[in-house]
Amino acid sequence: MSEEFSKGLIKTARTEKSEVMIHLETQSIQDGETQNLVQDVPGQFFNIGKTFYLRYQENLEDNEAATVTFKFSGEGEVQLTRQQGENRSRMFFVVDHQLEAHYQTPYGDLPLTTVTPRMNITLGDYPVRGKISIDYGLFSQGQELGEYKIRLQFTA
Repeated sequence: MSEEFSKGLIKTARTEKSEVMIHLETQSIQDGETQNLVQDVPGQFFNIGKTFYLRYQENLEDNEAATVTFKFSGEGEVQLTRQQGENRSRMFFVVDHQLEAHYQTPYGDLPLTTVTPRMNITLGDYPVRGKISIDYGLFSQGQELGEYKIRLQFTA
């Protein structure tokens, strides 16, 4: 966790919402195949108390969109929620921890697990800005589903 974030140098006295531009790069490796995605999208960055949120619409290949929300707690945990139609995933990331995650579909819930070997979060203000870097493995019932990397930068 960056010093800026962990020391709370961002104002938290009231809820403020900032419109931001987000540069997103993701990489997924599943069954030996690598997929890369690069997008520039608008979003919102806001806080409720000492918890910070980044929300945006991720554009998908089939002209659909997924609402993505990152939630940053002061304890070094990041929560990623992704909603696309009736499907919703919620994953948690803490460096060197294995954490339960959930993927809800109309057909039922799929239990998942995340393992996060690397994560770095830097948040700042004047102007509002941030960098997010998360590497994680995703598992279901002990079987690895893939390895993932998220690289995201945003600024107001």
